[in-house]
Amino acid sequence: MRRLGIADVRAGLAGGDFSAVELVEDRLAALEGAEALNAVVTLMPDRALAAARAADRRRAAGEPALPLDGVPVAVKDLFCTEGKRTTASSAMLEDFVPPYESTVTANLIAAGAALAAKTNLDEFAMGSSTANSYFGPAINPWKAEADSRPRAPGGSSGGSAALVAASVVPAALGTDTGGSIRQPAAFCGIVGLKPTYGRCSRWGIVAFASSLDQAGPMTRSVRDAAILLAAMASHDPKDSTSAQQAVPDFEAALGGGVQGLRIGVPREYRVDGMPDELDALWKRGAAWLKEAGAEIVDISLPHTHYALPTYYIVAPAEASSNLARYDGVRYGLRVSADAIEEQYARTRRAGFGAEVRRRVLIGTYVLSAGYYDAYYTKAQRVRRLIARDFEQAFEAVDAVLTPTAPTAAFPLGEKMDDPIAMYLNDVFTVPASLAGLPAVSLPAGLDGEGMPLGLQLIGRPFDEETVLRAAEALEEAAGFDAEPEFVL
Repeated sequence: MRRLGIADVRAGLAGGDFSAVELVEDRLAALEGAEALNAVVTLMPDRALAAARAADRRRAAGEPALPLDGVPVAVKDLFCTEGKRTTASSAMLEDFVPPYESTVTANLIAAGAALAAKTNLDEFAMGSSTANSYFGPAINPWKAEADSRPRAPGGSSGGSAALVAASVVPAALGTDTGGSIRQPAAFCGIVGLKPTYGRCSRWGIVAFASSLDQAGPMTRSVRDAAILLAAMASHDPKDSTSAQQAVPDFEAALGGGVQGLRIGVPREYRVDGMPDELDALWKRGAAWLKEAGAEIVDISLPHTHYALPTYYIVAPAEASSNLARYDGVRYGLRVSADAIEEQYARTRRAGFGAEVRRRVLIGTYVLSAGYYDAYYTKAQRVRRLIARDFEQAFEAVDAVLTPTAPTAAFPLGEKMDDPIAMYLNDVFTVPASLAGLPAVSLPAGLDGEGMPLGLQLIGRPFDEETVLRAAEALEEAAGFDAEPEFVL
């Protein structure tokens, strides 16, 4: 049952090729057999099998199938799952068991999904490699042809990306703050979609940066991403940033092609040091869309060069505020001391890893008296300029085509001692995050070492349908059918 996507599972169950219980049992065995990827934090066989049995009962009774009836789905361990531990891959929350369910996972459960596992991530979603996890790094199932070193699956949703790429599960949930769905999707050769900010509820997701965090689907096809997004998305009165927008039938938007669409290619995304093969793939992607009937338009997004420093002021500032709740008093890790201030210090020293401490310190600094206006206020102004660049561009084009990441997956540990080099992995994904726009990464080719490379499409707010239409056309033209070395 390997290589089955959501649409394949739906067809197989409807045709009686297998039962939901048979499928879930098979995928649970695959999850147990995927230890080499270190992508799973917690298995949830009881939940998954209960959902599968319910799906089979509905089918046997002749009831209409639910949108995700019996589909095994892995969940980034940032989504709270009632009665199942939720760690954020941090020592701080190693034993935390929430008494409530996140809105997004509750939506999937209502749609019939079999939530089978919680996946590894960079601690509190802070990183681009999943090497910042308390549980050790996740491993990319792809290997370079002439280099046997294990590769990073990207981050922070690296565990989810690795499991989908290795066909262990048909789909997984990720979260994207500055590229944490799209960059690992590019590294692992899968589809990763960051919806418009507010399209999916953030309620019950462990917070990193509240004005940026957004849940999204990670799948092996654009169609599967459309199906999963429709089940995830909803307005949620418990989340003040949740948009009161109707959820379209994203799958129905597919098949329309790109005839008549105008696709922008921003000149500012050609950065110094970009590999020639990535630039060539980007040009090939534009040519594919042109051959399919789109018009390719050169555009300018002049404030792009300020996006990365802006992000690394705004996101740490919000992280500093959000992570202040981990004080060793209310929940999570507690390291006792005689004085309350010392308890705070000891708890955070023991509970937070190096990257989390670094970002909290940066965030606290830029919010401090004397520096707030110089850094945080100025960054928010630049963020508005970046959003305005996109607004002006979308007066002339329907979507924007860029690379997803500046390189293919790098060897594990290669950039860990250089945080600036790690942060540069987000150079192409951060602008859409700052502007709150929908963006999708899809695999479009391989580099010279046989590692996947991704292209990104960015759309107008709440216009995921056009983004998915264009992505499907690009997917068909690219014909990406390569498989990683590790497949279950």
